[in-house]
Parts: sequence; C-alpha cells; structure tokens
Amino acid sequence: MTLFIRPLCLISLLLTGALFGFFYAWVCSTMWGLDDADPRVAIAAMQAMNASVRNAVFAPAFFGTPIVLFITTVALWATSNRSAAMWFGLATLSVALLGVALTMGVNVPMNEALAKLRAPDGIEAARAIWQDYSPDWQFWNQMRTIATGLGLLCVGIGMLRITPQ
Repeated sequence: MTLFIRPLCLISLLLTGALFGFFYAWVCSTMWGLDDADPRVAIAAMQAMNASVRNAVFAPAFFGTPIVLFITTVALWATSNRSAAMWFGLATLSVALLGVALTMGVNVPMNEALAKLRAPDGIEAARAIWQDYSPDWQFWNQMRTIATGLGLLCVGIGMLRITPQ
C-alpha cells in the first residue's frame, strides 16, 4: 500500500488542479469575454462550449477527481497517515459535493435550458436571455471554483502531512 501513496497523491494533485483550473478559466476569462460580446454570439458560443465539454479528455478530471481523492484518503488512512488522510478527505468532500455535485445540480441544468433556446435574431431579446443566464451561472461557477481551489489547497496540505513509512 505504501508504494502507491506517492503516485496516488500526485494523481490527486494533478486531477484536482485540472478541475480547479478549468473552472477558474471560466471565471477570469471565458465569461468576461462572452459578457463583452454580442449576446447573440455569447449564447451561441456558450451552447457550443457546453456541447463540446462532454468528452473523453474532460471526463477523467471531472468524474475521476473525487474517486481518486477518496482512494488516496483511504490509502493514507490505511498506512496510518491520519493527518494527511484528513486533509485528503476534506479535499474529497469539497470537490465531490461543492465541485461535481454543484455542477451537476446547478450549472448543468442551466446549460441544458440554454441549449434548448435558439439565439434570437434581435439583440435586445438575446441580451435579456444572456443577462438572465450569465450572472447566476457565474455565481455558481465561482462557488465551484472556490470549492475546487480549497480542495487543491487541502491536497497540498495533505501532501505536506505525509509521514515517511
């Protein structure tokens, strides 16, 4: 079991960092750019991005991160690295509940509702749709970004708490 601790920790770090980075990029560039664009373009672009994100490249980071974090937590606990296990457990909860579950419960339904719309030809009608969608979506995206960022921080602290075996 001890042989697997370091690789598990590194995979946990990599996946949590990938998930945090994905959400963070939406916060500090993607959504700001869409907010500054013609709302008809923003709607169509968001629809295209949401349709493309369900892929084999993103799936391991999104679905795999909580699983790998949990496995790492159990492995650390089993090797008497209780302090490190606690931090990885906190990372697991933060990422699984406030990252993945929040995404599935809030952002994905918002995306699915937007996907059913056709971007209107009129700019004012499009602006109304975008202004109804973007602020709420961004708020919840910021919450999942903070959650996965805290998860990443917990992974780092957990790695510092590992005792040599």
